[in-house]
Amino acid sequence: MPELPEVETTRQGILPHLQGECVSAVMVRNPAMRWPVEDNVNRINGMTVTGVSRRAKYLLIECNAGTLILHLGMSGSLRICQPDIPLKKHDHFIVLLENGTELRLHDPRRFGAVIWHEGDIDEHPLISHLGPEPLQDEFHTDYLHQSCHGRKTTIKQHIMNGKVVVG
Repeated sequence: MPELPEVETTRQGILPHLQGECVSAVMVRNPAMRWPVEDNVNRINGMTVTGVSRRAKYLLIECNAGTLILHLGMSGSLRICQPDIPLKKHDHFIVLLENGTELRLHDPRRFGAVIWHEGDIDEHPLISHLGPEPLQDEFHTDYLHQSCHGRKTTIKQHIMNGKVVVG
C-alpha cells in the first residue's frame, strides 16, 4: 500500500503537470473501484486545476468549482502520459487535459477511489473525521499526551488510528 511519503511524492510529481491546466474530458474505463465511480466525476470537464493537495492518503485535485478526491488503494499509481502511450489493462480512470497530456490512475486491485466533491472538502465524510497531519503544528507532544489520556490501547494502535493522527 502506498504510504504517506509515497502519496506526498506522487502529489509533488503531478502538481506541476496539472496546476493551471484545463480538463477537457474524463474517461472511466472501469467504474468498479472501492466505491463505484459515479457519473458526477464528469463535472470536472472544462474546469481548471487550481491546485493539488493531500489530506492523509487522499490526493485532492482542486478545481474552480470542486475537488476530485483520489485514493491509490493498495496498489494504485498515477502517471502523467502523452495520449499516444498505449493504455494499460488497469488504467481505470483518465483525466484528459487541454494541453494534450493525460493523468492516468492505474490500479490492478481496484481498491482505489475516484470521488467528485463540491463544497468544503473538510466537510466530506472521508475527510471530516481525520486527525492532524503528523508534520503540522496541530500535532505535538501535548496533543498526543492528551489524546492518550484514558485509553487502554497500545501506543501503536492509538497512533494508527486516523482520527488521532493521519498517515
